[in-house]
Amino acid sequence: MKTTRIILWMVAPIFLLGCLVGPQTPTPAPAGETQPPEATPTPLPAAATSLTVCLGQEPNSLYPFGELNSAAHSVLEGIYDGPFDTLGYEYQPVILSQIPSFENGDAQIGSVNVEDGDLILDAAGSLVRLEAGVEFRPAGCRSDECVVTYSGEVSPSMDQMIVTFRLRPDLTWSDGTPLTADDSIFSFELHTEAKINPFLLERTQIYEAADEQTLQWFGMPGFIDPTYFLNFWQPVPRHLWQDFEPSELPDVDIAARMPVGWGPFMIEEWTPNQQIILTKNPYYFRAEDGYPKTDQIIFRFTPDPDMALSELIAGRCDILDPTINLENHVGLLQEMEATEQAQIFFTTGMSIEWLGLGIVPASYDNGIDLRTDRADFFSDTYTRQGIAYCLDRQSVVDHILFGLTTVPSSYVPVEHPVFDEDGSVIPYDPEVGISLLEQAGWLDEDDDPSTPRRAINVRGVAYNLPLELTYYTTNSTQRRQVTDILERSLSECGIGLTVEYLTANDLYSGGSTGLLFGRQFDLAEYALGVDGIEPPCRWFQSSEIPSEVNGWRGTNVTGFSSEEYDAACRDAGFFFRDETEYLNAYRQTQIIFADQLPAIPLFYRLQIAAARPDVCQFDLDPTADPLWNIEAIGSGATCQN
Repeated sequence: MKTTRIILWMVAPIFLLGCLVGPQTPTPAPAGETQPPEATPTPLPAAATSLTVCLGQEPNSLYPFGELNSAAHSVLEGIYDGPFDTLGYEYQPVILSQIPSFENGDAQIGSVNVEDGDLILDAAGSLVRLEAGVEFRPAGCRSDECVVTYSGEVSPSMDQMIVTFRLRPDLTWSDGTPLTADDSIFSFELHTEAKINPFLLERTQIYEAADEQTLQWFGMPGFIDPTYFLNFWQPVPRHLWQDFEPSELPDVDIAARMPVGWGPFMIEEWTPNQQIILTKNPYYFRAEDGYPKTDQIIFRFTPDPDMALSELIAGRCDILDPTINLENHVGLLQEMEATEQAQIFFTTGMSIEWLGLGIVPASYDNGIDLRTDRADFFSDTYTRQGIAYCLDRQSVVDHILFGLTTVPSSYVPVEHPVFDEDGSVIPYDPEVGISLLEQAGWLDEDDDPSTPRRAINVRGVAYNLPLELTYYTTNSTQRRQVTDILERSLSECGIGLTVEYLTANDLYSGGSTGLLFGRQFDLAEYALGVDGIEPPCRWFQSSEIPSEVNGWRGTNVTGFSSEEYDAACRDAGFFFRDETEYLNAYRQTQIIFADQLPAIPLFYRLQIAAARPDVCQFDLDPTADPLWNIEAIGSGATCQN
């Protein structure tokens, strides 16, 4: 199943992760209230083995198709295994016998005749009814050069993708019921009724079972999907859920608190505010291979990082999940690893910390009125580039993040297959930054570097207006530290800041009045991330600008708009991951990004985890959930098996 969730700490139609990116520390109990008592793990038989994973938060739900927090994803790795794993920016099948491809014959592009009124994908990739005047790509056409206009006289032929998915034959739900293709069809029906992932649903013509282990997906005519091999709906147990309305499932225990899965473990107990206990699933399809290695997994909810570290040392936590905010304890963890008290794990991935520039505030949507609107600070690319050269991002990485991450050059990670190796990071160079600002018309008229520059000949900015900007971000310790460094480095270029720290709810509040989504800021620091490994060029497409048209939802909160960028990003969607045209299109988006700077990437966000010294087979991957291989993780004697 293709998921679409973005980690902007905001909400957006194209995968926006609710309001979270990275580990969050829950609010402590108000004065006078006591925390719930620590749970006593359920005793195990003498020969049984157990592993305790401490989470920084309690799962908000275990309904697999809901808006889940990070802790829920960690727990669900034990309940469901797959359907796919993503490791090292590559996909691996888990409950399918193979990943569909053109090479193995499970993916095909056929041709289909279309008639007046049929739903198709037009040349721009939009779902429309075929009628005279519609531009479309006829069969065999995947470039703008061969686009034609429908005359309404002759029924044209268009490309149609057909993908076959083959389930492993040995899959069983943890209650002993066989898992079949019909369970995936049931999932598709639930998604359709609840309108989950409407983008893919709208572009699906048929999803059907060919037999008990085989499914076929037919795309809408004209829909060429680079990730066609993910158009498989995660199975859910029809035999247990069919008596409930789709709208009821997120709230019923059988789906949201005690779901039956096919993975290595099944839920035995959920004690609110304390723990969730998983026990070995006797029907797990990898049981004959000796998995899972551990009989029982205890997920304890331990939001306080100091307490979690104490529990790790005391042996009451075997693993500290990345949902525990360990960012301010890296030094201590490194000391613990040096003295063999712990193992420490770091990774980066598709989550990036951004400095958004308010290029086009929402107040400009009906035209700019310099008498009432905010000054047009950022329309000149020299100004945007000058600010980037004046940001000491490397000091942030070195001093706040212990040198464990890097400064990005674009929205694509360096390790990603489509990364443009010809691109380079804009370095911290105040001299270059000042030169660019002066070319934009920002001059130091009083020869005093401690005062802000002024607009002497800046397009869209009143004469003599100082270069003073308001900087918004959340009030976390790390972001305060980051802001201190950036404020000092910007001041060296004559850029003045007024810093405002907000709660996450205030920064990420939705609607036209929201700061980010309402596009009402000069500078804003936030995070963007994505589930999966496809490069999200759409983050900066014009269609992602939050506005009244899309209900003030979207990732492009700076208001950046470029027809050239939009076209390159759109072109990538008409080719497959191993095709040269796909790589070239993404390379072009990165070239435009580097020149236009719709936002400034600050650093790749870290995931941090820790484990006791005797834990084995635990590791972090930049593109996987932390417990992606929970069935293989063990400790002590189980590591010898």
